[in-house]
Amino acid sequence: MIEFSDVMSRVKNFLHEEKGKKILDKDIAKALGFEPSYYAVIKKRHKIPYKAIALFANRKNLSLNWIFFNKSIP
Repeated sequence: MIEFSDVMSRVKNFLHEEKGKKILDKDIAKALGFEPSYYAVIKKRHKIPYKAIALFANRKNLSLNWIFFNKSIP
């Protein structure tokens, strides 16, 4: 099963490497195109925003296999 915390951790780690600074929830929300308050709601409910993550991955040229399953493309 895909866990919210695992997926968001990979997004957060990518943003940290990209920006070189500590990443807060508001930074993740902005990267996914959400208001921080909406991100707080989905975080509390552990609801993975699949569409937003897919669009984010496309913009950043990231693998969805890596984001969702922590697997790289061979």
